[in-house]
Amino acid sequence: MRDTIIVGGGLVGATLALALAAHGLSSTVIDRADLGATRTVGFDGRVSAIASASARMFRVIGLGRVLDNGCAIGEIRVTDGLSQLHLHFDAREADKGPLGWMVENHVLRAGVLDAIEAQPLIRLLAPATIESVERAEAVVRVATSTGEVRGSLVIAADGKDSPLRRAAGIGQARWDYPATAIVTTIGHAEPHGNIAFELFFPTGPFAILPMLDGTDGGHRSAIVWTVPTRDAQGWLALTPAALARAMAAQMGGFLGALEILTPVSSYPLRLQHAERLIAHRLALAGDAGHAIHPIAGQGLNLGLRDTAALAQVLVEGARLGLDLGSPEVLAKYQRWRRLDVGAIAVATDGLSRLFGVPGRGAAAVRRLGLAAVDRWPGLKRAFMDEARGEAGALPALLRGEVI
Repeated sequence: MRDTIIVGGGLVGATLALALAAHGLSSTVIDRADLGATRTVGFDGRVSAIASASARMFRVIGLGRVLDNGCAIGEIRVTDGLSQLHLHFDAREADKGPLGWMVENHVLRAGVLDAIEAQPLIRLLAPATIESVERAEAVVRVATSTGEVRGSLVIAADGKDSPLRRAAGIGQARWDYPATAIVTTIGHAEPHGNIAFELFFPTGPFAILPMLDGTDGGHRSAIVWTVPTRDAQGWLALTPAALARAMAAQMGGFLGALEILTPVSSYPLRLQHAERLIAHRLALAGDAGHAIHPIAGQGLNLGLRDTAALAQVLVEGARLGLDLGSPEVLAKYQRWRRLDVGAIAVATDGLSRLFGVPGRGAAAVRRLGLAAVDRWPGLKRAFMDEARGEAGALPALLRGEVI
């Protein structure tokens, strides 16, 4: 019998297993996919932002090497369209190191999977399908295509459409944005200077995220371009050369000539928020509990904050001899995460709506507001802490400390 059963071997579920193992707790990770295939660029060509607080946790639990293969974010520049008035975050102002790292997803997945396979406290069942889940009074039994697994607690890290969440009868608030994110990697003539750019347009934000130069020395960045869903198919139908020209025009050409380096993908945007993160011997983590607008790249980091908080609650409970699936242990996790998850969901939704208001008057107000925040040290520092994932009461792992 294992301490925990984690359903979902993605970045959140796998990181949680490693965090628990680093403190002596065992887990079984179950995923229906062949996780070995996720190591390849072809499986997932996207790039993820790892905020500085999340990066501290990575180093504590043995994932520091994946950051060495990522691009440090030294500055973040936020503008309304192509206005010269902007909000500028510079890591050098706080003397805390980079604001975060941009890491290719296949590099992240390979590093996490390699660490799991080397960890004796983690049993990986993938690919494996779940046939039934019984959350009994004193134990959880999960029947899979490879046999039965038992644990004190089952953790749902099984994505936005979580079957475990639905089976537990946990409702959620949800609405679909009339927007689609177009994602790709571009090559560009001019260096990015380790600056992440977020350009807000009434039709949606246009994010330019720095990446390491390619093996040929060419400059690279990741693009997340939010467009109205009604227009998405038109953009996606363009040839790579035509799409590159459209992107260059959207950003004002400041990176020079562009080329599309990876297949272009897209996904619809939605906000969802589970009414609670716990049930009898069940905890939700990552997208199973919440999904937000991709503004500011907080989605994965919000899930990693779940990981850090849940790991701390479980490790501290185990040291006190408590049942890891008990209501007392799980209630602490929910109290810890409820405010942060709700606040980030409201903030990202509010930003998407604020910058979506058309008209010169609205644009003028936004631009003056960004410039004012840039000149207000206390408020600017608070926003920078949010970008780093360092606001509020942080779990030990996010402070770079062992629990």
